[in-house]
Amino acid sequence: MRYYFIAGEASGDLHGSNLIKEIKKTDKQAVMRCWGGELMEQAGAAVDKHYRELAFMGFTEVLMNIRTILKNFKRCKENISNFKPDVVILIDYPGFNLRMAKWAKQQNYKVVYYISPQVWAWKENRVKIIKAFVDRMLTILPFEQAFYKKWNYNADYVGHPLIEAVASFQSTVSGNQQLATADKIQTPSSRPIIALLPGSRKQELHHKLPIMLAVTKFFPDYTFIIAKAPSQEDELYDKYLKEYPNVLTVRNQTYQLLSQATAACVTSGTATLETALFGVPEVVCYKAGNISYQIAKWLANVKYISLVNLIMDKPVVTELIQEKLTVENLSKELNDILNDTKRIKQMKADYSVLKESLSQHGNASAKAAEIINKLLKP
Repeated sequence: MRYYFIAGEASGDLHGSNLIKEIKKTDKQAVMRCWGGELMEQAGAAVDKHYRELAFMGFTEVLMNIRTILKNFKRCKENISNFKPDVVILIDYPGFNLRMAKWAKQQNYKVVYYISPQVWAWKENRVKIIKAFVDRMLTILPFEQAFYKKWNYNADYVGHPLIEAVASFQSTVSGNQQLATADKIQTPSSRPIIALLPGSRKQELHHKLPIMLAVTKFFPDYTFIIAKAPSQEDELYDKYLKEYPNVLTVRNQTYQLLSQATAACVTSGTATLETALFGVPEVVCYKAGNISYQIAKWLANVKYISLVNLIMDKPVVTELIQEKLTVENLSKELNDILNDTKRIKQMKADYSVLKESLSQHGNASAKAAEIINKLLKP
């Protein structure tokens, strides 16, 4: 069979790569192309366009880059038409992928959506597009299946793919002491580590990284390490780090960093859940351009922005959003999750419940591959 994948972010590249590996276990003759990244390429898909060229965030940022985005739609349609896949597999990235779902279905391709758009949070009417143009929706959050049922649409809950990604890393490291030592992030001192995960898009870095860096001056007994996004060049970080020579950086070592961290400051998104699965106390940071934020706030229909709090349906971790994300507030919250033993204990207990609830359905990538395989059977 011929498979075409579209992933527009680093997390989609990760989950897409694991899905590709599972599909290839049962379809030895699989031919795969994608819009994605290095991980999907390493798993066996030829990359037509890298996701680093696709990351536009927020309403104003999208409007400013509308000509580039329209060119991307045209090119993607051409790539798919030339490849003639048996199925188009869309991975998250809803602004782009919901449009591609409509076009692909109109061209009579089978369409699978892996990792649902957050239609339960905002733009709920997009479910109508999904019902009309997506053959199978594969969800990864426990409450999403019930949400779709309200709309008379049968989605498949496959479990969360981060469970297997984190477990795979942890088992590999724990099972190989030499690898664990060689892969360990080396620091100039034995001071405990605080991880800074400022996001993968330029806009995220612009709004949040300066605040995170300013906080480091208040914690001289800790080593701060930034996890660089695979899609961003070193020069982008260098301009922020000129005043902070003691702040370290790593690239492609986020899991190593989290496995060594005592605490973390994390941009909302997949990273909040990854941090929780490693058991690291965290503060969630979110800040966008004011116009984009006001529009999103007006449209949003959720109590929380972090996956940890959304899944648990309670404030497990503190969310510092927009005007609340200040150096003073972040310093206070970081100090609490470093020193308040009662709070740390409760957060880690909640993390355990979270992990258990997401682990009940087994290997998400394998289940997703199985559903796709059944869809393609004559």
